[in-house]
This record gives sequence, structure tokens and C-alpha cells, in this order.
Amino acid sequence: MYALENIRSVHLEVTQNCQASCPMCDRNMNGEGINPHINLDELSIKDCKDIFSIDFIKQLDTMYMCGNLGDPIVARDTLEIFKYFRQHNPNMWLSMNTNAGARDEAWWSELAKVFGRMGSVIFSVDGLRDTNHLYRQGVNWDNVVRSAKAFLRAGGRARWDFLIFEHNQHQVQAAEAIAKEWGFEKFIAKKTGRFINASSEKKDTHQAVSRKGEKTTELKKPDTKYQNKELSKQEQLIKKYGSMDAYYDAVPINCKVKDKGEIYVTAEGLVLPCCWTAGRMYKWWHKDPKVEQIWDFIGDKESISAKQGIEHVFTSGIFDKIQDSWNIQGCDNGKLKVCSMKCGAEFDPFAAQFKE
Repeated sequence: MYALENIRSVHLEVTQNCQASCPMCDRNMNGEGINPHINLDELSIKDCKDIFSIDFIKQLDTMYMCGNLGDPIVARDTLEIFKYFRQHNPNMWLSMNTNAGARDEAWWSELAKVFGRMGSVIFSVDGLRDTNHLYRQGVNWDNVVRSAKAFLRAGGRARWDFLIFEHNQHQVQAAEAIAKEWGFEKFIAKKTGRFINASSEKKDTHQAVSRKGEKTTELKKPDTKYQNKELSKQEQLIKKYGSMDAYYDAVPINCKVKDKGEIYVTAEGLVLPCCWTAGRMYKWWHKDPKVEQIWDFIGDKESISAKQGIEHVFTSGIFDKIQDSWNIQGCDNGKLKVCSMKCGAEFDPFAAQFKE
């Protein structure tokens, strides 16, 4: 599936830490408490120097920080890690997704200088002062404004991603106007896939709770014009195949990362093809997270750990095992189900988030 010399993009999860408690994030149990299966791991600048050699960095086109569990702005060494990559590859694209609710103006100004014109921050801000915190629980609006303005004022390139729910849909146009006024290059009203259930069951609402376990916002789907278009396609697939599981069993895989030469590195320093495969490792609702199918492919975590250098991961066989599974008929027979869910040829809620 991959060879080290063909890698051109790294998706880096630098930390499992975050100051927010978003209720649909795998880091949280609906917002109440932290996923019991994670250890709040974080990569240091030393870790990244051990994992990513200078020669490897020179071959890259892109490195971006997003991840499954944490926010890059709360990691201790995020700025130094970006500087390390920029020092050894002045022309690569650097990027980061963030809730923007932390760090001072000086930090954001310095980040803008490191990125220059070859980089961008994607600010995940889902509303305005009175609504952003309803999903981004624990994120302070004044901090968001300060962070964004400091980064933009220093010449940073930025995009505003706005997840649409019922409670904030009336603010889409106002937020877009503010984004333009402040100097964002782009505003994307994202049609969230968070209400698309992997099974055949419909999911219309999601009850958020606080760290104390008290009910907060009941998250609801927005009006039809703001809904992810794959919602209706899911109903068609169920009619065609009988169930979503039957679809996953049969569908061809169009891998989103293979042709880009991209890998995903977790905050533990583990290497997997993508955030979706890694995202099956620690589902909080399982008593034993290793009941998830991805562990059949991982086996011993040491075999895919890059803490002593990334090279040996490419001889572990995990990439080939995952790709070979795509030719198996049936997920119960060994086809990796998460690949069918995220990269199946007939159903793509992820891409649909960004479509008009």
C-alpha cells in the first residue's frame, strides 16, 4: 500500500488534550467525562524529531495537525514542531484545525510568521457569542475572537469552518459576513455528518451533557437546506442493499489517502493510514476497546510505533493487510469495515459536508 519514499503528506495528531468538551467528540462521553481508554498522550518536539527525520520532512508536500481527540493549540510544543518542519522544508504546506479558544496573541502572531503564505489555520467556530459554546462546550468566545484577530493581523491565512445545527443555522450569513470583515480567506458552512448513523437507524438528536453530567444542549439537525445530502442517500442504500451493513459488506473502496501518499500519526506516535482507522481504537462506549475490528490489523502497538523512527512501521505489514482486506466479501470475513464506512464508493458524508 505504501512505501516510505512515496509519502507526501502527514496528518499529525499532536495531542489528546483539549480544553473543550464537545459532546460528539470521541475524547468525551457526550461531554460528561474524558474517554476512559485514553491516557492524554502528547508528542513533544523531541518525539517529533525522533519520528520525522530531516530527509523525510524534505520529501513532504504537506503536514497538518488535526486529529481525533485533542486540539493542537493546547499541546506544549506545537509551535516548535511547526518551526521544525518549516526549517527543513520552506516550501511545504502547513496547516492546523483548532477551536481557537487558547493561547495569547503573541503565540498566534508567531504561528502566522512560521506559516507565511504556505500555510493556513482552519478555525472551527460553530456560531457566534451566544451559540458557539453550545457545541464547543468550554470554549470562550472572547478567546476565539482574540486568537483569530491576532493570527489574521499578523498576516496569517485562515478559513472559518461553521458546523450547522438547528440552534445556529440562523447565524450562518452573519458569521460569513464577520469572516469577510476580519479577513478570512474562506468561510465554509459545513453540513455536518454527525447525524448520520453508521447503522441503518436514524439519528435526529444528540443530548449533550456537562462535565457534571447535567443535560446541556439537545443538539438537533438543521433545516433540510443545511443538512448533509448523504442523509437521503443513506435511505436509498438501505432500500438497495437491505441494510447499511450489507452495503459495507459489498461496496468497493476508494481510499481517500492512498493516492495522496498520506499517513496519520497519533499522539501516541502510532502510524496508521488515516484518522478514521485510528479513530476506531478507543471508542469510549466499549468496556474493552479492543473489540473493535481495527485491533485485528494492529495487533501489537509496538509494531506501528514510530517513536524510534518511522521507517520500521513500513515493514510491519499493516498497510498491506488493510488494503488486502478490501477484496474480501463481507466485514465479518475480514474486510475492514471502517474503510467501507468512510471510503465506500457510494456513500461519502465527509465530502458532502463541504458541498453546497
